[in-house]
Amino acid sequence: MEVKELLRGGQFLIKESSFEDIFTPEDFNEEQIMMKEAVKEFNEREIIANRQRFEKKDFQLTETVMRKAGKMGFLGVSVPEEYGGLDMGFVSSMLVCEYISSGTGSFSTAFGAHTGIGTMPITLYGTDEQKKKYLPKLASGEWFGAYCLTEPSAGSDANSGKTIAVLSDDKKYYHITGQKMWISNAGFCNLFIVFARIENDKNITGFIVENDPLNGITLGEEENKLGIRASSTRQVFFNETKVPVENMLSERENGFKIALNALNIGRIKLAAACLDSQRRITTDAITYANQRRQFKTPISQFGAIKMKLAEMTTNTYVGESASYRAAKNIEDRIKIRKENGDPPQISKLKAVEEYAIECSILKVSVSEDVQNCADEGIQIFGGMGFSEETPMEAAWRDARIARIYEGTNEINRMLCIGMLIKKAMKGHIDLLNPAMEVQEELMGIPSFEIPDFSELLSQEKAIIKNLKKVFLMVAGAGIKKFGPKIEEHQQLLINASDILIEIYMAESAILRTEKNIKRYGEENQIHQVEMSQLYLYNAVDIIIKCAKNGIISFTEGDEQKMMLMGLKRFTKYTNYPNITALKNSIADKVCKENTYCF
Repeated sequence: MEVKELLRGGQFLIKESSFEDIFTPEDFNEEQIMMKEAVKEFNEREIIANRQRFEKKDFQLTETVMRKAGKMGFLGVSVPEEYGGLDMGFVSSMLVCEYISSGTGSFSTAFGAHTGIGTMPITLYGTDEQKKKYLPKLASGEWFGAYCLTEPSAGSDANSGKTIAVLSDDKKYYHITGQKMWISNAGFCNLFIVFARIENDKNITGFIVENDPLNGITLGEEENKLGIRASSTRQVFFNETKVPVENMLSERENGFKIALNALNIGRIKLAAACLDSQRRITTDAITYANQRRQFKTPISQFGAIKMKLAEMTTNTYVGESASYRAAKNIEDRIKIRKENGDPPQISKLKAVEEYAIECSILKVSVSEDVQNCADEGIQIFGGMGFSEETPMEAAWRDARIARIYEGTNEINRMLCIGMLIKKAMKGHIDLLNPAMEVQEELMGIPSFEIPDFSELLSQEKAIIKNLKKVFLMVAGAGIKKFGPKIEEHQQLLINASDILIEIYMAESAILRTEKNIKRYGEENQIHQVEMSQLYLYNAVDIIIKCAKNGIISFTEGDEQKMMLMGLKRFTKYTNYPNITALKNSIADKVCKENTYCF
């Protein structure tokens, strides 16, 4: 059997991806489909049926449903079997996260905080003794975990925390003192992953701390929040809290690394957590638009509503496409590393680290899409959307946090480019030569030959290739001008990042559609083609704006003219799609089915 070439993280920019090499939601195996159905049923029965109770800040309900999720095995999907988990693959863990998260943001946050940042650090960095002691309890739902990183003075700058850990005279304990805030699950957790500084160390250190009020641990009051109302969020105060030295997580000063890697996993899982929420919001909007009549006509028949439904549907389809493309890349990389002799935890750590760029891309794109989706959902519902009687206002409030946690979207935008540059400097990705080739192309005479785009999606694939040139042109010129100091030019980084994000998302949708055309036939993928075309058209507009912002901000004279001409050349359509027709067709399809149906 021929082994496919697995692209490295960020390499999608410079190497063409084949549809044969990507994973799509249509590729789920029987086990994954069964797990998906089990989680969906659990979500309907235990979470959605109790949505109003969650909105009334029923923290006890959140804890109760979490225990039920533990009994079903959902909390232990990523935990190795020898420690009481199911040890399912990365794609399966994404599936569980996706379908259990759409009932309410309150439960989604509790689930994510426990399974991700609460349990994952022990799974990946714990000693065998630590894993044996804690993971079975965490996987079963007997115990719950929380993650104590953020402090009043340490948010995005996580390594600047003031919490200290002082070694006792007998060298048997560390005494931890400090204040942590925005701690999800604090009200009912049994265990904290706590980050503190030892002496004058440059980097923080991680500790496993059992929640014992008699051991110098006190909690603040429950925070009153815009959304995720039944997610327990409190401040946690440590006052000379005794922690056995054997409860240090990994090595001294490794806490910052633990935090970063936990966040990488958290970012792609956050994207997953937003997907079924988008699907549900879109379906609710479709159903309402079909039922609501104005001027003796269902409002779903009006063009102004069709526009919204088409965009909501399209962004959901694209988010699915990109999220599972990246998830399978991670899963495949884990497998390769294991086969090469790496221990399971190292394999997972290194695999996720490899695709950290894609994790940040997904976090940004999908979190913003779900917010926009909920916003448009409210608009379709009109006055009813603003009322607590319908699910839209809660969906909007719950979605808002997704742009903040796991690193704000602004931080993640800058991380995308920062990580890409570092990969290039380490020789993991060759950006220099492709960027130089683009420069040479800019100075050459453009071809006036009209290409043959008779094959379906051939024009779209050609545009994707050219959009990559736009990124290399803008980013390459920026790096040439500013060198290592480019990190100080945040507005340029954000513009470059948005170009990068749109390329990855648009390409993922096109590849998914292309794969399914080969699998199911062109006639069965008409609307998927339309969504791929619509998203790309929107992406091109965003890329033109971002590239132009960048170019006119740091270039002038002939260089600026040349780059602006290049931008025009690389974003050119030979045959424009009829955008109104695309939107009408997509909207008509979902309205006919009365649901998101892709």
